[in-house]
Amino acid sequence: MRTGRVTAFVLLVIAALVVGCSSGSDSNPPEPTTGDWHGAIEIPGKPIDLGVTFTDNGAATIDIPMQSVHAAPLKDVKTDRTAVEFAIADFPGDPKYRGTYDSGTDKITGDYTQSGQSFPLTLQRGKVAEPVRPQEPQPPFPYQSDEVTYRSGDITIAGTLTKPQGDGRFPAVLMITGSGPQDRNEEILGHKSFLLIADTLTRAGYAVLRVDDRGVGGTGGKLDDANYTDLADDAAAGVSFLRARPDVDPARVGLFGHSEGGYLAPLVASRPDSGVAFAILMAGPAVVGADVVVEQTKLIGAAEGTPADELDTQVRDTADLMALVRTGDIAGAKELAHRQNAAAPENKRAKDSDIDAQFTPYFAALVGYDPAPALQAMRVPVLAFYGGKDLQVPAAQNEQPMRTNLSADPDATVLTFPGLNHLMQPTETGKPSEYSTIETTTSPEVLSYITTWLTQRFPAK
Repeated sequence: MRTGRVTAFVLLVIAALVVGCSSGSDSNPPEPTTGDWHGAIEIPGKPIDLGVTFTDNGAATIDIPMQSVHAAPLKDVKTDRTAVEFAIADFPGDPKYRGTYDSGTDKITGDYTQSGQSFPLTLQRGKVAEPVRPQEPQPPFPYQSDEVTYRSGDITIAGTLTKPQGDGRFPAVLMITGSGPQDRNEEILGHKSFLLIADTLTRAGYAVLRVDDRGVGGTGGKLDDANYTDLADDAAAGVSFLRARPDVDPARVGLFGHSEGGYLAPLVASRPDSGVAFAILMAGPAVVGADVVVEQTKLIGAAEGTPADELDTQVRDTADLMALVRTGDIAGAKELAHRQNAAAPENKRAKDSDIDAQFTPYFAALVGYDPAPALQAMRVPVLAFYGGKDLQVPAAQNEQPMRTNLSADPDATVLTFPGLNHLMQPTETGKPSEYSTIETTTSPEVLSYITTWLTQRFPAK
């Protein structure tokens, strides 16, 4: 679910870099900066490690491992003995770097500027270190992995199907990601949650299909233009694809949804003749999307130490915006967002185009969605669980409504894991800003519980 003022409507604190082409010139030779450099943007309390690679033709790329950015091209590149500069195109806040190369220290020292705020960034030679992710599955794998595609209406969906070795008609799971453009691994801040969960379930004897969202990787379409009917149709197409395979048992195909995927999975499973045999909902919201956005704005702001008066304004502004979006008054919501933005401190204002870009059919669908009817119609086994320190889909707001909505389901399990956040990582605070610093991708306790729950109801062998 998304959080914050209109200047920061992002689910998991991550935005995909859409970058432009590089530029350089023979009059600005890249020596002596050619090669790999690394450093950290010194944001107070949460530095961001990055790497920059300058080539000998005046171009450059950037890596930000904790934001899943790899070899993204930079523009306006300058690498001579008087200045080192580059910029990231089509990214909120017009980020730029300006520095100088010091031959005595062999370092590049300067400032990274974004949205009017400036932070020190010193680069030294060498590649940026990848974050430590001890749970990330590594080949060789004891199962088969195939790249697959199938159609959903007029778009092609691309994904990876993992299945146990040998013959058989395996029970199968289709995974549905959280909000925003996600790849098939649901890679967030260097964590590949869906890769890990798929690996766990496949080793336990299940076929698992994980796919790229619309407009991501090999999947066509554009997420911003989609509504929940479109996205539910995409998931239903995945179920049909699995059920039609000779190596899958069509009577044992279920759904695994994380966060917004916990909205979409019941929406698909509650359809007549959906063919869905079970649903697993990880941090799935059980109340209207607008209410979740307002609550997470309050909780995350408080956890990050936002002053009380400023936080009150943020929560009130967010509630006012959500009310307009939920009623379909997008024009009114945009107008209000621009007024709120103009009232913000200058160094926290967004560009007008960035504000307008937030109000998409997809965002309106998320804000206005009420999961109660779909949840109340569920009659297949359901496992719904939350993290006790989740600030994005809080257990205190969602666990009891989930229980109430599933009360007519003959096999519904709802629980909260204490001490875990939105990604099911062990945490002290639950703050999204800490996701990248936690080495655990998904708590082993959660992985074990999911596997046990599933094998008790749909044994793989």
